[in-house]
Amino acid sequence: MSAAAPAPPAPAKPRGVIARARELAPEVARGLRMTLVLASITTLGRIVVPVAVQQTVDTGIRGPGGPDVGRVELVAGAAAVVVLVTAGTSWLVNYRLFRATEAGLASLRTRAFAHVHRLAVLTQGAERRGSLVSRVTSDVDTISTFLQTGMVVLVLAVGQLALATVLMFVYSWQLALLVLACFVPVILLRHRLQRPVARAYQGVRLRMGELLGSVSETVVGADVIRAHAASARTWRAVDAAVEAHRQQAVKAQVATAATFSVGVFVSGLVLALVVVAGTLLGIDGDITLGRMLAFLFIIGLFVMPVQAATEVLNELQNALAGWHRVVELIDTPVVVPDPDERDALDLPPGPVEVRLEGVGYTYPGTSRQVLRGVDLHLPAGSRIAVVGETGSGKTTLARLVTRLVDPDAGRVLLSGVDARRIREVALHRRVVTVPQEGFLFDTTVGENVRTGRPGATDDDAAAALRELGLGAWLDDLPDGLATAVGQRGERLSAGERQLVALARAHLADPDLLVLDEATSSVDPATEVRLQRALEHVLSGRTSVAIAHRLSTAEAADVVVVVDAGRVVEVGSAAELAGAGGPYSRLHRAWTAQHV
Repeated sequence: MSAAAPAPPAPAKPRGVIARARELAPEVARGLRMTLVLASITTLGRIVVPVAVQQTVDTGIRGPGGPDVGRVELVAGAAAVVVLVTAGTSWLVNYRLFRATEAGLASLRTRAFAHVHRLAVLTQGAERRGSLVSRVTSDVDTISTFLQTGMVVLVLAVGQLALATVLMFVYSWQLALLVLACFVPVILLRHRLQRPVARAYQGVRLRMGELLGSVSETVVGADVIRAHAASARTWRAVDAAVEAHRQQAVKAQVATAATFSVGVFVSGLVLALVVVAGTLLGIDGDITLGRMLAFLFIIGLFVMPVQAATEVLNELQNALAGWHRVVELIDTPVVVPDPDERDALDLPPGPVEVRLEGVGYTYPGTSRQVLRGVDLHLPAGSRIAVVGETGSGKTTLARLVTRLVDPDAGRVLLSGVDARRIREVALHRRVVTVPQEGFLFDTTVGENVRTGRPGATDDDAAAALRELGLGAWLDDLPDGLATAVGQRGERLSAGERQLVALARAHLADPDLLVLDEATSSVDPATEVRLQRALEHVLSGRTSVAIAHRLSTAEAADVVVVVDAGRVVEVGSAAELAGAGGPYSRLHRAWTAQHV
């Protein structure tokens, strides 16, 4: 926690934001012209009160022939009708803006969410998952709050300000100049006053992302925290994140309050000066009582949007900060992009042949080459085990085969097709990975298994489990396929979660199956059943297993030994065990562990 906090990004420029918003969320602008027409009608309706006051006093109460009740009733009735019409148009403005912004923000959320899933695993891992979630949820909510409340106020405030200015000059150009002399400096200095507010709210959004990341990490890792008695240290880290957010939020509010106070002071000063100057003008006969009263109402119409605009501009800075983070996410380059439709190819049918030609790979942000100069041929329909010490590059090799990452040098060919020319959806229908820790969604066993094949039924899921020899296990579940697994599968044991993950992969019926020692979390009895089932599952397709156990390597047709980023041996387990090379050393170490 002692490391210096990253500086917030530079505030986004409103003009660029508007152009980018129309590109990313065009629904927001649909019907905007009609909404602005209705907003103009609403604004026009707001000047009815000062006009009615002036007409009532000067022509109804203080008219040349004395008080005219009929005139007063006529003016009051006309004002009431205009007020009702204004109320209706105001409702329509809000309704149309809410509908348009919700459609646009839903599109923005969907686009941001989809982009997160298109990012490479390594890119996702570079930022805490909670921070990524906050960009799709909290930051978009901030934009929503401004668009659905602040933007309405801002649109009406601008129109009301223009009308009030014109009306002030109609009633008294002297008092109008006095008002402008007080407010013009404030308006001209607005950008300078808003700059610290913008920076402060950029910091608030940044701290919120860090806070969500810290809290989500603590919740997900609760068992590990308790197991290692690390609660105190963890809570200190969370408390530090909460305190950092609190301090930044207070800093933003202080900046906001300072800006708002300037507007309040100037508004009070203007009102006092107008009363004094208006009285003097009235004594000289330059303004009537009705015009003076109307002018005081108009000052309210002028001051209110100035103050409201100040508050809304503060909300705008918060929204711009959220928008900047969302756009930054959407603009994050996809390092494993889909090919252009014209260049895309499909995999030929049947088991997949894998060939690596001069492949090299370096993880982003590092200088150490994890793989270099790898040439490898994995025959279609064979069972391959990839072995090597920790950090040798075997997991990276599997990621390249499944195109979770692309090589820096060379190419990966699947059945003769460059993996970069295969669309992601098409590739992962034919190439399926079962990780060492199977992830389950917070739903039922049946739905988790059916994830492997779109359109699959519960009968298909049950058949997949029984084909793997897991019928007895399925029958022992409290609700069978309808058994809830809990968040991340926490209601099942680690081994049971892996059983579901294997069944899901089996139902997908891939032509290339990549296993990251998928049976490592299964108890010995279940492992025996799974090994028998895997004989059926792996039959007729290519499989690549990251081997952490001797039994996996010995059951393979081909063993690939990776050492320090290079493929150093390829052959059968029996051949390599007696060759005196790296595999021999691993074989002796494995054997010694089981003596």
